[in-house]
Amino acid sequence: MSDNFWRVLIMIHGYHVIWGTYGFWLPNDPRGSWSDFVYSWEIARFGKATKSSDRSVVDPKQYATWRAVARRSLKNPPVKLTGSQALEAARGFARFTEKSNLTVWACSILPEHVHFVLGRHHYKIESAANLLKGEATRQLIETGLHPMAEHRTSKGRWPSMWGESQWIVYLDTEEAIENAIRYVEENPEREGMKRQRWSFVRKFTGVSKNGWTTYH
Repeated sequence: MSDNFWRVLIMIHGYHVIWGTYGFWLPNDPRGSWSDFVYSWEIARFGKATKSSDRSVVDPKQYATWRAVARRSLKNPPVKLTGSQALEAARGFARFTEKSNLTVWACSILPEHVHFVLGRHHYKIESAANLLKGEATRQLIETGLHPMAEHRTSKGRWPSMWGESQWIVYLDTEEAIENAIRYVEENPEREGMKRQRWSFVRKFTGVSKNGWTTYH
C-alpha cells in the first residue's frame, strides 16, 4: 500500500521540514518515526547522534566523502547565508505565512539549512516548502542580497540559492510535534549560535480534537 494510504489512516497534524542552501546535500530521507529522522539528520550533519542506537541510518564517513565529491561538481559556489541574508529570508517567510495563513510552530534559519515545524495546511507540504523558498528568494533579490547575484546567467536568470530537495517527517501526535519544536528551537545552539525568535512563529497549543483538520 502507498505511503499516502497510511498517512490518511494515521492522521497527520504537522511536519518537520529541513532543506539546505545550494550545495548542502541531504542523504535520501529516512522512513520511520521522528526519532529515526533526527538520528539520520544528526549523523549527516555532525557525524554523530545524541540518540543512542545500534543502528546507523547514515554512515558518516561515506556521507562526508560523498558530500566532498558532490561539492566539487557544483556549477556555482555553495551558498552560506550571512546574518543579513538570513534576516531577509525570514522576512520572505513571514510574508508567505501571512498571506497563506500557514501555521508555523518553529523555525530556525542556519547558514546552510533551514528547519520548520509546520501545521497541516491545505497546501501539500512539498508545495508549502517550495513556496516558502520562493518568497525568501524574492525578498533577497528585492533587497540586493541574493547570494547568487554574481552568478546570474547571460539571460539574467538567477541560479537557485536552495537545494532541490528537502527532508519531511510527518507528525501525528502532540508528543511528536512538541519534540520537533524543541529540537528546532535548540538547533541553532548546536551550531554555536543563539536561539532564534521569529514573529511568524505561533505557540503550539495542542492538536485539534475535531478529526481531520488543517491549522490556519
